[in-house]
Amino acid sequence: MAPRPTLTRERAVWAEEQLLVGVDEAGRGPLAGPVVAAAVVFPTGCSAVRGLRDSKILPASIRGRLAVLVRRRVLAFGVGAASAHEIDRYNIRMASAIAMRRAIARLIRSSSLAPYPMGQGCRGCEAGLRYRIIIDGLPLPEIGYAHEALVDGDARCQSISAAAILAKTVRDRLMHSLAARYPGYGWHTNVGYGTEEHQEGLRVQGPTKHHRLTFAPLAQLTLSL
Repeated sequence: MAPRPTLTRERAVWAEEQLLVGVDEAGRGPLAGPVVAAAVVFPTGCSAVRGLRDSKILPASIRGRLAVLVRRRVLAFGVGAASAHEIDRYNIRMASAIAMRRAIARLIRSSSLAPYPMGQGCRGCEAGLRYRIIIDGLPLPEIGYAHEALVDGDARCQSISAAAILAKTVRDRLMHSLAARYPGYGWHTNVGYGTEEHQEGLRVQGPTKHHRLTFAPLAQLTLSL
């Protein structure tokens, strides 16, 4: 049975009269589309969101229902993205950090957080720090905010799991929208991943402006054109 994310880390932070910001991204591996990140913060003392799991193992229909529930339950959330052009320019690691930084910045600016000013404290451990940030995976200093990292965090921590659900559902909706404008790549089902249908579309039609030209299949294709 897949592990269930818990509120263990949130409760430890709440005990210090702080809030925990969970951050995760979606879309590091596809051949097309942006990488999307989300940041969420739950209110102190909230109960567990039933049904949260690692977003990658959940059917799209369940992710969609959970995304609605998460938006209702969180104190605030922010979503950020880095485009295919930025991925090609900087590399996927840096683009993921950019998306996370934008998601955190949007969360900070949320009117729902007005009573909980973050200020510059989010970058360090100064007195009065009201937030702690935790991301999925390994530390990513390029985010620009002080943070902790948790491997398999989307399966272990509710805030990270909730962020992963939001990031994945937002990115999937975007790719479904792009599929209508760029038919022939199967984005309505593969959301940009390198399926046979997608790669056949590349061979027949070539890449679009939403393709990641530095990723191996695209780089090889453009060299052969």
